[in-house]
Amino acid sequence: MAPDLKRGKRSFFTIAVIDTLLLIAAFHLGTVLTGLFGDSGQPLRFAWASGHGGQLLTFVGASLLGMFALGLYNPRLREPVRGVVRRLALGLTISFVLISLMLLAYPAWGMSPFKSVPAFVAATILLTSFRVVLPRVRDLEMFRTRILVLGAGNRAAVIEQRMRRRVDRQNFTIIGYLPTPGDAADPIPRNLQIARTGRLLDLVDRYDADEIVVACDERRSNLPLYELLECKLRGVEITDLLEFIERETGQIAVDLVYPSWMIYSTGFRPADNVRTQLDWLFNFSIAAVLFLLVWPLMLGTALAIYIEDGRRGAPLFYRQIRVGLHGKNFKILKFRSMRVDAEKHGAQWAQANDDRITRVGHFIRKYRLDELPQILNVLRGDMGFVGPRPERPEFVEKLQEKLPFYAERHAVKPGLTGWAQLCYPYGATEEDALEKLKFDLYYIKHRSFLLDLFIFVQTAEVVLLKKGAR
Repeated sequence: MAPDLKRGKRSFFTIAVIDTLLLIAAFHLGTVLTGLFGDSGQPLRFAWASGHGGQLLTFVGASLLGMFALGLYNPRLREPVRGVVRRLALGLTISFVLISLMLLAYPAWGMSPFKSVPAFVAATILLTSFRVVLPRVRDLEMFRTRILVLGAGNRAAVIEQRMRRRVDRQNFTIIGYLPTPGDAADPIPRNLQIARTGRLLDLVDRYDADEIVVACDERRSNLPLYELLECKLRGVEITDLLEFIERETGQIAVDLVYPSWMIYSTGFRPADNVRTQLDWLFNFSIAAVLFLLVWPLMLGTALAIYIEDGRRGAPLFYRQIRVGLHGKNFKILKFRSMRVDAEKHGAQWAQANDDRITRVGHFIRKYRLDELPQILNVLRGDMGFVGPRPERPEFVEKLQEKLPFYAERHAVKPGLTGWAQLCYPYGATEEDALEKLKFDLYYIKHRSFLLDLFIFVQTAEVVLLKKGAR
């Protein structure tokens, strides 16, 4: 999984283990229903003992991959049970299609796609039941971290502003806010504050706190360093507000960041030669394979654009200058989804119900088909598959003046998809650009091959559920 909240990772690792056990049970239940391993009168034998371990691994692996691709192991998934069940059904459907194609390609496995249906039906019932019960179990206090916030001023109020909803606090409980000298007056309601009586460790023991989040407005000479050290030596986790927001939301609060934090924090390092070569191999290989798979789709898209208005001389493709690695410009290639005169009044962001978008353009934007020609940008080395989305120079110039640390997003290659695209819907304002910047900086700080793989696989969620299309 992506670098994330430690407790969140443990929680979702546990969920994945339980899902795996349920999938194994579903597979064996399916064999009982179909008599896959012999006559119905024979006792049930485990897959390994029956020589069908490969089928079991394929079934479990494909099912987990389908659920992973639909975001079911994302700690920041914020959906009601109905939405989770919809993702589960779609993920298992994708897995069934994958397995069916594999079984048709390798009939020597002795299993037809028809015989896998009972296993998938059983898996759907078992996993849906588990997902319905799961929120009630996770709401139990014993599974939450008890947090004491040191500070009750403007910085502490960020927690209340950004994590107001119950789903935002599914991993922790705020015991209360402890005012410190120098805090702004009353950003935190009085009923959420805790009076300071005795040592900090006494309060930790009294409220059974697991973690202290340091969120003081004025830290100089006001931070109880020795008391915090005492708590840490007793096993209490001490966390800075920026790190707390980062791990719980998957973004960096750029409006609270100071340059020294970025300099001294882990991450924000350029890729070494090995990583650079791995990136090139990963991007080139995936781009080449993807091009071989989707060229008929690209051909169909080009034909649809031509039929709509290409016969009148309108171009099929749209070339546009974007800002890439280290601020260098390059030409991005897309299928044209707007009228030819769409920018006769200058560069502007796409809006909801934008009348400049053609009929074909609405469809190809909805399913991200307009982005497919960018595979050629990846093959050429202008972009990678994963990274911050490249922006236009006109917008970059304005955003760098108004948003702190915006230029730092160009420290890595831009990508076809990115962390911001998974975590934030399509945005076309400066406020949206700020929110996406928070996710982009998180990606740059935690960038790794595994995180790239995580984002690449989960992009299926964005495409299939049409998240952020405009």
